[in-house]
Amino acid sequence: MRVLVTGGAGFIGSAACRRLVAEGISLLNVDKLTYAANLQSLAAIAQHARYAFERADICERAAMDRIFRQFEPDAVLHLAAETHVDRSISDSSAFIHTNVVGTYQLLEAARRYWEALPTGRRARFRFVHVSTDEVFGSLGPQGRFREDSRYQPSSPYSASKAGSDHLASAWYRTYELPVIICNASNNYGPYQFPEKLIPLAVLNALEGIPLPVYGDGSNVRDWLYVEDFVDGFLKLLDRGRPGESYNFGGGNECSNLNVAKLICGILDRIAPISRSRNSLIAFVPDRPGHDLRYAIDATKAQRELDWRPRVELERGLELTIRWYVENRAWWEPLRRNVYRGERLGLVDVQR
Repeated sequence: MRVLVTGGAGFIGSAACRRLVAEGISLLNVDKLTYAANLQSLAAIAQHARYAFERADICERAAMDRIFRQFEPDAVLHLAAETHVDRSISDSSAFIHTNVVGTYQLLEAARRYWEALPTGRRARFRFVHVSTDEVFGSLGPQGRFREDSRYQPSSPYSASKAGSDHLASAWYRTYELPVIICNASNNYGPYQFPEKLIPLAVLNALEGIPLPVYGDGSNVRDWLYVEDFVDGFLKLLDRGRPGESYNFGGGNECSNLNVAKLICGILDRIAPISRSRNSLIAFVPDRPGHDLRYAIDATKAQRELDWRPRVELERGLELTIRWYVENRAWWEPLRRNVYRGERLGLVDVQR
């Protein structure tokens, strides 16, 4: 199998690339290399015979047409996206351009390529569109998101992903392009860019500086270890049904405050300092439009794909924390030169 991966230099994308190569799959990683992309995350496979990289923007249709024509993929794993909610609040333009326009251009390039395939290859082709649970908005204290949950995005980021989901679905319904959509809960793990909650908290705690927690820290997320999500990709490529969507959740609901406390406790155990790192937790003004709770019902993926998450939150956090402790050479340049941990996404509302 030959898989075209978009956004393969990002956090989830690089995990997918490493795993696909290990599974004997040939792939081409297409990435624009924006601020959150890091080719160092792919160093272990960079010279592998089954791996190739091309720097390209999914919004550039001519480039996408050429890449499909030259690489001749059997499947697309579409991960390229702007993903950080706070950045979308500060400036949504890149989110609309990449997540909506870019997805459109990629779908069209894939459709033209797929329509010209021989009958057998055309029947086997798959386009896996990767999305988020944030498209569904906010849950109250009960219930979980299902595949048929109503779309109610709250942020420019989630709205842009909702738009891309609808485009992907429409390209199946109108053109019969064999699209499969997956919506995942909050991923975490090694190689995650340090603006997201878990790596930011880990690195701040290592450096002994405040760990920012939005509002009162009561916002709940369903945490999914990235390697478990990659397992889901492999299942979708093999057994996913075109035209369907699948939810992937970790079954690990935890408030942001408790996540910060777990991180502090693990670090105090494996890298102790003179005081408890819980004292570093600092409550900061909440994010505008901050969703209260996310939780995923992954029954469909369990039933149809035989997929289940394997890594519980505390074990996944320890694996993640130990990786950051042991891989300063990966994240220290990012902290110096790309993102120093400053607050993003605050809105100065004029009344």
